[in-house]
Amino acid sequence: MRLDDVLEALGNDGVMERYDDEIALADVVGTVARTHDFDADFSPRRRDDRWRRTEELFRSGSHPPPIDVVRLGDNLLFVSDGHHRISVARSLGWDTLPARVHRICTVAFALCCLRVSHLPAKAAERRFLQKVPLPDEVSRGLWLDRPADWARLADAALAWGYTHHDVIGGHSAHDLGTAWWRHEVQPVVETMRREGAGATLSDVQLFVTALAARDRLGALDWPGELLAAHEDASCCHAEIDLLVDDAE
Repeated sequence: MRLDDVLEALGNDGVMERYDDEIALADVVGTVARTHDFDADFSPRRRDDRWRRTEELFRSGSHPPPIDVVRLGDNLLFVSDGHHRISVARSLGWDTLPARVHRICTVAFALCCLRVSHLPAKAAERRFLQKVPLPDEVSRGLWLDRPADWARLADAALAWGYTHHDVIGGHSAHDLGTAWWRHEVQPVVETMRREGAGATLSDVQLFVTALAARDRLGALDWPGELLAAHEDASCCHAEIDLLVDDAE
């Protein structure tokens, strides 16, 4: 992965810190620039003189100088200087290298499982969080596979905020996001879990599934305070079970 592509999707929220560390080579997932010289595993597309000289340095017992990497999120590392050293170290079975780490904060959190195929959904998540910022402890665990689900959530959050000024407690987007998650999302999720729905889904996945079910029922509010009334419960629960099966 190219760092620029990932930052464009996740959103650059500024430099957090710089520090020296011994990094695990398994955490290196991409590059700042050299996308054509090495494959995804940092094997060289051709072993040039520079690669062979670097290999000789490693085999001679000399300790290689620190590489430079950019860190995002959990521990996604992108190389800015030291591609040949990483390539040779991996080919020789090394697990770590010394590094100068440049840590960047992103709007959408970079989970360690992030891959190129996830970037469209993470870009949609970033656009959502720019409109509806959520507390850090919430945003760190967000994950949805479909970009359209983030648009659905944004519409729901903004509509909720328009009609619930009395509970938001402020006028900023952060106030809206915090209040919406606490007073709208969490109660719905807790009720759904008590009903046994979405055991394998995260909170945001369960909520967007319930929201889709409500939309398909044509309801503007949660039916019978969401499964509280027996008549509405059977209908809504069946609809949600169907959507949960689709989500899984």
